[in-house]
Amino acid sequence: MEPFILAFFGLGYLVLGGADIGVGMLLPYLGRSPQERREVIAAIAPFFLGNEVWLIATAGVLAGLFPIVEGELLSGNYVVIVALVGSWVLRDMALWLRGRVPGRGWQLLWDGVLVAGSWGLAVSLGLVLAGTVLDMPLLAGLVIALIFALHGLAFASLRLNGTLRRRAGALLGGTGEWPAYALTTSAIAAIAVVSGLQLDLSTAGSMITPVILAIIPFLLAAQAWVWWTFRGRVTGPSYL
Repeated sequence: MEPFILAFFGLGYLVLGGADIGVGMLLPYLGRSPQERREVIAAIAPFFLGNEVWLIATAGVLAGLFPIVEGELLSGNYVVIVALVGSWVLRDMALWLRGRVPGRGWQLLWDGVLVAGSWGLAVSLGLVLAGTVLDMPLLAGLVIALIFALHGLAFASLRLNGTLRRRAGALLGGTGEWPAYALTTSAIAAIAVVSGLQLDLSTAGSMITPVILAIIPFLLAAQAWVWWTFRGRVTGPSYL
């Protein structure tokens, strides 16, 4: 049961969080003006904090159920983990701060930080999945980062309108919006499963398993509520 719990939370973050990471990676392409960038960011604004709950939950499951695996991952990949956390913090700072002070220079600064943080997150996650867990070269981590970018494009095409929607779909090779999202989701899930199969999860503890199982329905209900509430396409800038 415990390995499935880890897979549930890990896959949840990579698929859901991977979408807003990918949108941030391609912000300069998707948004060519300050107004367009505000609309692009509005596409992920209702979701990114909720998506990060899955990352926190994944870290908690690792610490609570698989402390030996967590220790091996952290000690063996210290630089990558620091880069991941640092990129995460910078990306979130940019999302919150870009609109707090009027002025084009201020917004351009934080838009740049947002793009850099999103790329840092994607590459770090790619290295964890491929470059470290699978002992593959840096190139594999970069390829996974590009898959996150495509996942963001597919998500943006589902959320945006008009010119922004067409711009997002232009790089999807003519694939429909939902098929493209399903394809990138499947690619991320397959990579995550292959990576997870390399871990030795036989030392899992189970004392907190009932608590985690009790929390999962509430998490799913909250996620479903957010997605249903913001199911429509973006029509203008958001509070970010």
